[in-house]
Amino acid sequence: MKAPHLLCLILAVTACGRADHLGRPPTLTDPRASEEFTAMINPPLEIPVDSGRPEAAASLWAGAHSSLVSDRRAAARGDILTVVIEIDDRAEISNSSDRSRAAGENLSIPQMVGIPQRLADKLPAGAGFDELADAKSSSSYKGEGSISRRDKLTLRVAATVIDSLPNGTLQIEGTQEVRVNYELRELTVSGFVRPADIDRQNEIAYDRIAGARISYGGRGQITDVQQPRYGQQVADILLPY
Repeated sequence: MKAPHLLCLILAVTACGRADHLGRPPTLTDPRASEEFTAMINPPLEIPVDSGRPEAAASLWAGAHSSLVSDRRAAARGDILTVVIEIDDRAEISNSSDRSRAAGENLSIPQMVGIPQRLADKLPAGAGFDELADAKSSSSYKGEGSISRRDKLTLRVAATVIDSLPNGTLQIEGTQEVRVNYELRELTVSGFVRPADIDRQNEIAYDRIAGARISYGGRGQITDVQQPRYGQQVADILLPY
């Protein structure tokens, strides 16, 4: 494929995302196409335990979700729980370094069994062994740096158990989309949780999710304006100045 054709193909592919909301609001993702929906319609195969007694089906102590004493916390594939995200992190780093060095060397041979005196007449004018070599050097370095950053995010999102690992750990994934006018906000969360960390309200804090991946962003007309064009991004990478 020739270079101009390849360039046109790349530009066409990158423009597909922006063309989705050209003159209209961004398209919402179909919830039935997510892995969460797949986990809900394909729950794990469970073999019910039948006690053989007719009154067992009407017992208040049954283990079904409809029982008054059942555990309502998520525990199997397809179950839903709430992830509470309350991030309020702050980091401040400051460092400085200062280094200096000076060196000097002076070499002369005024006396050496008469050799300097005998060779003095053969040297060019102004040259002599009294000041054979004199060298000096110095260097200095000073650097300072500081970092100040604060992240604050407070959200709640429902997540679905999409898999149960052999050790009992649950893999969860949750998505949420909110569209306001021509701007779409997307929130995704995924990771691994222990069933014991889920509280009685069927909620879990984000800091108890192992391998947590939390993304809060969006797409739409406002986001497009805030982002630099693809050509400018490529130029920032390639240009050394």
